[in-house]
Amino acid sequence: MGLVTAFRNILKIPELRARVLFTLAMLAVFRIGAHIPTPGIDGEALSKFLLERGGAVMGFFDIFTGGALSKVTIFALGVMPYISASIIFQLLTVVIPSLQKLAKEGEEGRKKITRYTRYATIVIAAIQGFGIAVGLESMGGGQFIQEPGWSFRIITMITLTAGTAFLMWLGEQITEKGIGNGISLIIFAGIVARFPNAIFYTYNLVRTGELSIFFVLILIVVMVGVVAGIIFIERGQRRIPIQYAKRVVGKKMYGGYTTYLPLKINSAGVIPPIFASSVLMFPATVAGFIAVPWVQALAKQMSPGSFLHVILYVGLIIFFTYFYTAVIYNPVEIAENLQKNGGYITGIRPGQKTSEYIYRVLSRLTFIGALYLSAVCVLPEILIAKFKVPFYFGGTSLLIAVGVALDTVSQIETHMISRSYEGFFKKFRIKGRKD
Repeated sequence: MGLVTAFRNILKIPELRARVLFTLAMLAVFRIGAHIPTPGIDGEALSKFLLERGGAVMGFFDIFTGGALSKVTIFALGVMPYISASIIFQLLTVVIPSLQKLAKEGEEGRKKITRYTRYATIVIAAIQGFGIAVGLESMGGGQFIQEPGWSFRIITMITLTAGTAFLMWLGEQITEKGIGNGISLIIFAGIVARFPNAIFYTYNLVRTGELSIFFVLILIVVMVGVVAGIIFIERGQRRIPIQYAKRVVGKKMYGGYTTYLPLKINSAGVIPPIFASSVLMFPATVAGFIAVPWVQALAKQMSPGSFLHVILYVGLIIFFTYFYTAVIYNPVEIAENLQKNGGYITGIRPGQKTSEYIYRVLSRLTFIGALYLSAVCVLPEILIAKFKVPFYFGGTSLLIAVGVALDTVSQIETHMISRSYEGFFKKFRIKGRKD
């Protein structure tokens, strides 16, 4: 009854109701577009060929586009070019002084970096779209293409680039006018849209005897355990007690109270797996379609569940976890802000000692978070590769789906609580929320 009441409360708040309906409408547009074929391509025949030839790599990355990649629809590239561009500019912001200066200029600086990221997204999507067009002409002796040639290549490049640009705009609209996390929600929608196919495919495997019912039950238990672990870690925090000294301003006394600085165990959220997947996506996919023996061997070694893929994936997840946490938290700035407002950590001197203490705590939490992300994303993949279970049940897809769902519920609940309405949890708030 608590959930029913919460959904009713959503409908009672005009602004929140409008935001939720707008988000659902935009996601519906995304799902419709994921089924619109690229001109000049036999999508159904190509999808079957790609999933057979691309194997585990294609099955793994097809999840993030909601099946659009295997059919090469207008949204075949998804939002991965935008993510790649975001990675590039976040790395460049660290090493290029002019971008560092822009990042520190506040809202105006961030708008300029966002504009540069959009331009880079178009360039990356155009390159990838042209590469896909050329690759399609050589697949299966060109049987999937109606009229190969430069006209097909240019039309395909423009179509796929426009599809990515539209999804980028769609994500920004959801972030601005919807319930937030636009790009993440688009990826979430793509993953969730594949679950019915996964269930049907698994049912066929059980019916034909390729999987036993007992093994499927074990798989369900493992999935429930992974989901529970994700929720537990994602809501976990290390709360550093902050004491504010008493100070007199005019005739009023301020301060003299204790609060907390909440540091999440996994501060980077689902960004590291998404970034890592984006980096591994196209080299592995393209390698699978080049008819050269050593390239084919490399593609096999890079398939999900293989040793090389596991090493690269874990390394990239750890790197992006530390990198993104460093982007979010600046211990020096936190220490300076505390000192300016008369706050200090009990037992720690203000200033440099405070920043060093926060840095140590963040480093330990980030290490735990990186191990957690690596385990959730990689261990299920190894089991999937060994027992031939569909990739829709992979740890990465579950992590992204659960993480985005938790963030979305948190944002909706914030809207509801701010207007004195009961949230999704009647007797308690989502763990980690500071009331």
